[in-house]
Amino acid sequence: MKLVIFDCDGTIVDTQDKIGANMKEAFESLDLVWPGQAATRGIIGLSLLQAMRKLFPAGEHFQHEALVVRYKEISHRETDADQTPVMSFYDGALEAIKWLRARDDMFLAIATGKSHRGVLHMLKAAKLPVNAFISIQTADSAASKPHPEMIMNAMADAGGIGGHDTVMVGDASYDMEMARSANVRAVGVDWGYQSVETLENSGAHKIMSHFSQLDGMLKEFWPER
Repeated sequence: MKLVIFDCDGTIVDTQDKIGANMKEAFESLDLVWPGQAATRGIIGLSLLQAMRKLFPAGEHFQHEALVVRYKEISHRETDADQTPVMSFYDGALEAIKWLRARDDMFLAIATGKSHRGVLHMLKAAKLPVNAFISIQTADSAASKPHPEMIMNAMADAGGIGGHDTVMVGDASYDMEMARSANVRAVGVDWGYQSVETLENSGAHKIMSHFSQLDGMLKEFWPER
């Protein structure tokens, strides 16, 4: 069996505008200056506390914690809604997940800075069952990227699959560094929130420009399958 692990924001779904708007509201509701969309793009993928530390390095711990609480409150307004959420999925993302799910030699997992609640919201929008993924690793229960814990947990949930049989797909340096730390293959995507140069410098083994390229890359990694 093989394991393909996906990041969410910037990889499967484009959420930068929503995250930016929520972050702006969180900062301004606490009378703090939001550092802007460009800075916010750079922290997408981290756990919230890590993100707040980067966005507001001069702040004190209690301010970072207050920002986390406020951001969650703002985000939960949307996830509490009963209606099916509307999200912008990258071209080919859901198709790739569906054909990988159809294989009998492949497990899928998620490793994301989103909360578990946020992941369920995304899956609802995608009309995907939770059990489409053998493991869902979030910042709620694992160390923030680039720590390798999310990948290690996902491999354990997949029956102890080894690094040679695991691929991490993501759009950020945190994903590539996490993959390298866990000794798994790292595939970067060029449509996300960080540059190709950043991904390459962070250890990406491959860079793809569309999900249609993923099958060919997996065949290169695993020619025996």
